[in-house]
This record gives sequence, C-alpha cells and structure tokens, in this order.
Amino acid sequence: MVKFIHAADLHLDSPFKSRSELPPHIVDSLMESTYKATKRMIDYAIKEEVDFVILAGDVFDQKNRTLKSEIFLKEQFKRLEKNGIFTYMIHGNHDPLDHGIQTSWPSTVHVFKDNIETYQLMSKNKEQVFLHGFSYLHDETYENKLDQYPVNTRNDGIHIGILHGTYSKSNTKSARYTEFTLEELRSKLYHYWALGHIHQRQELSDIPLIQYSGNIQGRHMNESGEKGFYLVEGDHVHLYSKFVSVEEILFENYELEVKSLRRDELYQSISEYKNTIRKEGKRVIELTVYYDGDDDIGGNDYYEVLSLLQEDERDVEDFVWIDRLHIEHENEERNALLTDIKTTFRGDDKLFREALNTLYMDPKVNRYLPPIQDIDKDELLELGEERLKLLMRK
Repeated sequence: MVKFIHAADLHLDSPFKSRSELPPHIVDSLMESTYKATKRMIDYAIKEEVDFVILAGDVFDQKNRTLKSEIFLKEQFKRLEKNGIFTYMIHGNHDPLDHGIQTSWPSTVHVFKDNIETYQLMSKNKEQVFLHGFSYLHDETYENKLDQYPVNTRNDGIHIGILHGTYSKSNTKSARYTEFTLEELRSKLYHYWALGHIHQRQELSDIPLIQYSGNIQGRHMNESGEKGFYLVEGDHVHLYSKFVSVEEILFENYELEVKSLRRDELYQSISEYKNTIRKEGKRVIELTVYYDGDDDIGGNDYYEVLSLLQEDERDVEDFVWIDRLHIEHENEERNALLTDIKTTFRGDDKLFREALNTLYMDPKVNRYLPPIQDIDKDELLELGEERLKLLMRK
C-alpha cells in the first residue's frame, strides 16, 4: 500500500482580483489565505501519515515571489521531514528553474530538473514506487517531453507521472503548455498521473487515474468552488483518490429570490441571506437576485444598496463580501410590454377616449359602468394593468 498527497498551483503570494475596493482586513485575509490553505494541507499530511507529497508545478507566483513565501515553504517542508514524509516537486510556467530559487530545501525535498527524471522510493508498507517528471526551465516553453517519459515495462511497483500541462481537448482560457492526449499518458502504463496548471480539479480518466488537483485557494470569481488537494491511496492493482478542501476563503456564486426591489426591502433580504451562509466561513461572492414583479430599481438605489451591504462587512471576521450583484427580472418581456402599453395610453388622450368609447358602446358592458364623465383615467389604467397581469400569468 501507498498513501500520498497530490497538490498543485499553490501560487504563494499571488495577487487577488476583485471588481470592488476591498477593506484592508479582507485584503490581508486574502493575502494570508494561500499560506493558511498550504499549512492545512501539511497538517493533514502529518495526521494521515502519508508517504510523500507531490507538488505538480507553480508552487510560487514568480512575478510576486517574496522571501516570506520561500521561508514559509521551507518551514512546512521541515515539518514534513520531522515526520518522515518526503516531498517531490516540479516547477511550472509560473516558477521555472531559470528564475532561480536560492533557498536550500531539506534533504527530504526532491526537485525535478528540466529533463525527465525518475525517483525511486519505498513506502512505509514496503511498496516500491517510481515517480517520473520534469520541471520547466523557462516560463515560455512549449516543448513537449512526453516521449521522454519511460514506459513502465517492469511490471513491478507503482508508477506515477507528474506533469504540468494542458489536456489537448481542454477549453481552458489559460495559456497552453505541454499539450497532451489521454492516449499519450495511458501509453506509459503508469498507475497515476498527477497533473498541474489548470486551476479547477478535474478527473480525466479513472483507469488509470489521471487528474488535475486544481489550486488550493481561489484568487477571483473565475476560480470559484472548493479548493484543495487529492489524497491518493492503494497499491499496484488499484489506486483511489479523495478530494480534501482546505481553502481559507471561498469564491462562490449564489442565487436569491426576492419579493421586492424597494431599496430598504432588497437590502434587508440580502442581509438576511448573507447571515445564513456566514456560518459556513469567509466568502467572496457573486450574487444574482431574481425578482418576479413589476417594480424596478434605479442606478442610484442599486449602488446605495450594494455599498451598504459591503460597508456591513468591514471589520467582520467571517465576512461575506459581495463582489458582484446582478438583478434579474424573471418576467422581463411581460414588464416591457406593460411599460409600452402604459406609456402609449397615458400619453395619448385621443387613443384613450377612442378605447373608452368602444367600451361604452358595448351594451353588455356599459350597464355595469359609471357615467363616462365620472371615469378616472389613472384608476381605469391601473385596473386594466392588473387585469393584463392576471391574463399574462395564466
């Protein structure tokens, strides 16, 4: 048996993107979030007594790499070393070898060079394991080294491929590096492929297991959902994985139905909703509000509501920060038609009188109507509007 962690794309010190100006305490929390997520992963590795940890590229964010991130990671590696856990790391396009990392890692940390290398080890349960991979030398490398990965012809032990690259059929918007096909990976006869580069976890194959672990902490709304790593266990016959989430702050999309767009009632509805999800932890959210009615909200009122909702999160530890707020009318076409009718009839007295005369000329109707001179135009239009709404709902 073997037990290991597959993680990738830590991007320590990577900047966070937001559409709105964030309060200082949320900025600080975001900048610390990747460190906290990484520490949780190391805590988990020690608790589970794994054999080793695989980091499949982009551990650092090269343009923003600091001494703090290098010292922090060295301390975490030392914690693993004290518990007899090895680390196997490759460098990706965001932290290539040619940029140089001056920090010396503990002896239990093995960094793959720019040519394909194989590391051989023995698990705590005496299972023989072979790890194959390479690090990017430059940040703009498109060379494909898949042909250089050795084929498993020995039929002994567990073979694991580590690769930072792009699945050929992926529709990712990320830059494409070292494109591969499933056929190419399967041809190596490995038991597991630990992939990095795409910031969404994704299983490409179950036999053998070929999967992206995604990044361990989202950085903007396009990296929504739970973030973490895979815990992989098994033997040379079968490996299975379990996803473990460790994100400090969750980026997520939510939906809410409201009964009113009056600014005070809208604010109250959203505030109450925020409090229901606050207990789940820190959030940066995109909220879509659905409204089935005829009212609308002006631009000034909208921004005032959003501003107050954001103001409420200042100095709140378990914040729910609304980065984007969308308001959707569920009956937009119906409302547009009603608006057109009201505009037409309210502004055209002649057309209104012609319609009224036609109504009074019907003997089946006029006996139920008050004298024509007593008709209130606004009252009648409102009555007609309610009747139209009723008919449109049927």
